[in-house]
Order: sequence, then C-alpha cells, then structure tokens
Amino acid sequence: MSPEPTIAANPANEGEPRPLPVRRALISVSDKSGVVEFAQGLQALGIEVVSTGGTAASLRDGGIAVRTVEELTGAPEILGGRVKTLHPRLHAALLAVRDDPEHAATLAAEGIETIDLVCVNLYPFERAASRRGVGDAEVIENIDIGGPTMIRAAAKNHRYVAIVVRPESYDAVLAELEDGDGTISAATRHWLANEAFAVTARYDAAISDWFGARYEDFPTHRTVAMEKFLDLSYGENPHQRAALYTEVGTRAHVLSRVSQEHGRDLSFNNVLDLDSARNLLADLDGPACVIVKHNNPCGVAEGDSALDAYEKALACDPVSAYGGVIALDRPVDEALARRLHENFVEVLIAPGYEGEAMAILRRKEAIRILEDTEQRRERAGLDMKRVRGGMLVQGLDAAARDREGMAVATGAEPDEAGWRDIAFAWNVCKHVRSNAIVLATGRRTIGIGAGQMSRVDSVRLAIEKCRAAYGEEADAALNGCVVASDAFFPFADGPQAAIEAGARTVVQPGGSKRDDEIIAACEEAGVTMVFTGRRHFRH
Repeated sequence: MSPEPTIAANPANEGEPRPLPVRRALISVSDKSGVVEFAQGLQALGIEVVSTGGTAASLRDGGIAVRTVEELTGAPEILGGRVKTLHPRLHAALLAVRDDPEHAATLAAEGIETIDLVCVNLYPFERAASRRGVGDAEVIENIDIGGPTMIRAAAKNHRYVAIVVRPESYDAVLAELEDGDGTISAATRHWLANEAFAVTARYDAAISDWFGARYEDFPTHRTVAMEKFLDLSYGENPHQRAALYTEVGTRAHVLSRVSQEHGRDLSFNNVLDLDSARNLLADLDGPACVIVKHNNPCGVAEGDSALDAYEKALACDPVSAYGGVIALDRPVDEALARRLHENFVEVLIAPGYEGEAMAILRRKEAIRILEDTEQRRERAGLDMKRVRGGMLVQGLDAAARDREGMAVATGAEPDEAGWRDIAFAWNVCKHVRSNAIVLATGRRTIGIGAGQMSRVDSVRLAIEKCRAAYGEEADAALNGCVVASDAFFPFADGPQAAIEAGARTVVQPGGSKRDDEIIAACEEAGVTMVFTGRRHFRH
C-alpha cells in the first residue's frame, strides 16, 4: 500500500497551497463515458483506485485493479445501494485538514486512509424528470444523495483533495498528473472545486424546480440554473463584456441546433435580434422572411418562395433593413444569395444554403451566416426579465395563429384572403414593441410603428414608413390594407388616421371605454373591425 501523502506547511508562508501528491483516488460515476481510460491512466501513475458498485465492475472489466469502498470503510453497501458512501471513515478521509495536528492524530488513531482525488458524477435526475410518462417514484429514485455529499466534501477541502465531476476534464487532469510526477496544482484544484459547486447547485436547482412545479406555476422559491453557452464579441456597446447563458434543462434556446458558417463572433445585440426574429418566424406560414432591427421587425412577409418573401419584407422599410438580422424558414438558393449580397446584412439565418449560395454570401467578411437545423418551432417555459435586484416571471405570450377567438364587430365578414391578412398582421403585431401598429396587405407588412408613447403616433409613424418606402405606390399599397394594434384604441383618432390613409380593416383587442365611438367611426367609414379579445403588449 502506498504511503499516505502529506502537505507540509511552507515555513516562509504558512498555509500556502502546495502541489498535491495523488496516491489514492475514489471513482463513483453514473455516466461512465471515458472513466475506464481515466482509471487506466491513474493506475499507470501508481495511483490506487477505490470504487463502488457498478463503477467498480466496469473498471474491473477494463483490467483495472479496484479496491472497494467497503474495504475502506469496513461497512457494506446497504438498502439496494442507497447507502454506500455515506460513512464517517470515508468523509473523514475527504474532509481532514491534513496539516492540522489534531486531524492528523485522529486519522492515525482510527486508521483512516486519506483520499486525494475524487471522480464523481450524479444520477441522471434531469433526464429522468424530462421523460414522458415517467412516474414520481422513478424520478425520486434518481435523486443522488451520496454523490453530491462527496462532491461538496471534496470541493470544500480542495486544499487537500482534487474533485473531478466532468468527463471532459479527465484528459486535462491526467495530463497534469503526468507532467507533475503524480501531483496536481493548487490552482487546478481550486478550478475543479469551482466546477464541482456549480454542478451541485445546478442539480439541486433542477430538483427544487421539479418539486415546486407540482404545486403552482409560480412557487415561493424559484431557482434558475444557467450554463455559459457562448462568449460574445461585446455587449450592447463595445465597452461592455457579454456572454450568452442558457437555462439548464431547456430543450431549445436561441442558438440551439444553430451553427455559424461565416463571419465575426456574435454580439449581445445580434443574439437579442436573432431571438426576436426566430420567435416571429415561428408564428408565420412559410415561405416567410423576417427582418429585425434593434429588436423590432422592420419587414415581414410570407411569399411564394424564399426570394419572394425576402423582396416583400425588404420593401416594407429598406432603409431600416440596412444592417439588420434576416431570418428565413426556407433554404437560400443562388438567386436569393445574390439579392442578399447587394445589401449590408449583420446576421443571416436560414435552414440551409444551396449550390453557390454560400460562396456568394461569403464574399463579404462582415456578414454572420448561421444555419438553423431546428425542426420544432414551438416555444415552451416561462418569460423572464431581469429588473434591479430581482426578476419578473410570466407565462409566454402564446396566441392563436388564425381567427380563433376573433369576432367581427363592424362591417362585412372578411373573405378567406382577408382573414389570412388579419391573422398575419395580428401575429406580426405581437412581436413589435408597444405601442405597436402594423399595416399589412397580401401577407406582407407595408408599415410598422413601434415603441411610441402614443398609439396614434404609432399609426402615423407606420403610415410615414409606408410612404417613405413605397413612394408614389404608397397610396395603392395602403388602399384596402389591414391595420393591427397590439392593444385597444383609447380614442377614435388612431383608427381614423389609418382609415384616412386607406385602411379598410381594423384589428384590435377591444375593451376600451370608448369602444362605442370607435365602432361608430368604423361603421361610418364602411370599415370592417375585428376584435381579438386579447392584448399583446411587448415591453
């Protein structure tokens, strides 16, 4: 048996962390990816391997000499494996302060052998809890007890113990042990402890949320675990650092199943605009195109092809589209690539690029080209917004994509083409910053008014945008269009401005104290007004 390692205090700087000689390692893992190779590397360095249950069997199958935890503690695994590492001798081996004379005397008196490296990962609770049809008993059985206890003990005592919780760390740890003649540095032990506490925090957060969800949508305590997904080039402004974190356990996120094929690193604003674009695109019937600038759509269209949809979306506001984020739900072909290449595009995302399309687009260094292979578009979960010292949490603003729940308040019943324009305008309006006004015709936007403090100002802005974009053809575009408002019109001046410009259908939630006045104004003008019964503020 190898002699017990010691860490002597530095006379010049008492308590300074020193490299740790590793003589004994405890391995107990649920995810056995790479663990045999890791243990083989430890054994080749002369490190004794101690293990439990199924892990020990896997290691022995790999030709590794394994000492059982039972031999170390003198106590067998009991309760079907529920209790195997929860023993004072094992945790004394992990928690002892080795240069404390009293601790050292206790270890010697009890014959407790120290453990220098712990390799543990946990029962797959998140995977079990996310499976369809799984029973509570099975989920609860996947709550690990001994694993987190060992991880926390080793991480707390990282001055004397190295804790490894991720298979991705195996190669780096082995390399350092080999280079350091069987030792591992204090800096590495500290970093590994940092990873370990993050793992147990995430694990407990998942368990807490699973239990809390059994009782109410908004439980008393909400724990949200996040993992860094991507370092970003900068924040909202170049002097701000930024990164994208994704919620642990979520099936999809803004960049899930997305690969970057070309261009500079994404920025904070790029990701925000991508999120807005992808969410709106999911509410449309393709082929469709969404152009977003500063977190607002500036052009949206459904067309006969991806090229047709892009041309129609671009026509809505070509000035604002300069430097925008463009999202398509059909692959980009060569003809569309040539049209896109004519403009400055910050970010382009599409489900594929055909023929010479990619080569054409790559001629510009600045464009960020993303390929989206996500098949399912529905959103799930909760909407969370940070505020000073806290977080606002709400359900997602889900809405029917067709005429469900809508009622004609004035005028004639729209025909099928009319209903399609109504649904289109209403779906786009949901994704525009309040106060939101959308002018649409032929399943394309022709004017968007966003973020104004007055709703009538948003109407005027949408009309001005249309006139600026379409010039002499603006009157023809406005004639017979749909005007959609994300909330009720408080006065008749808003719809009247749109009607005077040519709108012949008004879509709004209804519910104003002055609904009678607005209904009367629409009836007098012979305009159809549809109440949706639902508001879509977006702040």
